[in-house]
Amino acid sequence: MRVKINLAQFKDALGEERAKYNAAARPAAQAGAQVIYDLARAKAPVSSSGHYFHGTSFKKTGQKYYFAAGSLKSSIYQVFSKDHSSATRATYHISWNRTKAPYAWMVEYGTSRAAAHPFMTPAIVEGQALAIQAMREEFVRLVNA
Repeated sequence: MRVKINLAQFKDALGEERAKYNAAARPAAQAGAQVIYDLARAKAPVSSSGHYFHGTSFKKTGQKYYFAAGSLKSSIYQVFSKDHSSATRATYHISWNRTKAPYAWMVEYGTSRAAAHPFMTPAIVEGQALAIQAMREEFVRLVNA
């Protein structure tokens, strides 16, 4: 008895499925990143008025910088990372722009003189399950479309 199988069609079908899964990776990752991004912005403290900030060179230069109320919140961003992504993996970075809010690290982690008011860490911890669910839903929606 002789059995002959042509796997070319099977291979083509697998390739089409793989392409569909790969195409769904980035939108699904963005859906999860959006959850964390929205939570971080919601949790970012906003002062009632603007404030001044100075770095370690203040004693030498006397230079202070003014930041409007809400500058920390508006400095939070999400961006697709080309360096950490591939055809099968999509990575988004969510952080604050240190040029727009150089004091953000001190707000998140505190200093020897000021208590921490974390906003990014709680957003990640509280949003992890929601982000995974959003990614799963978006991935399934795109693959089944």
